[in-house]
Amino acid sequence: MTDEEIAALDKEVKKLKRIASEWASQMHDLVEDRLPAAYKEIPTLSQSTFDACKAWADANARLQAAQKGQPA
Repeated sequence: MTDEEIAALDKEVKKLKRIASEWASQMHDLVEDRLPAAYKEIPTLSQSTFDACKAWADANARLQAAQKGQPA
């Protein structure tokens, strides 16, 4: 992977981390402010949070491998 590709992947990892943090914040708000009345929101919100965290984890693993010079 070229330096430019690694830099682009690093930028993507940071973006995905921000998105995951935003979903986590929404989960926190649900717990703090709207439960138990909004319990029906849990499955959708938790799946979206999981998906965002998984996307970050996958991209982060690719970045770490690239930084070590290993295939992704």
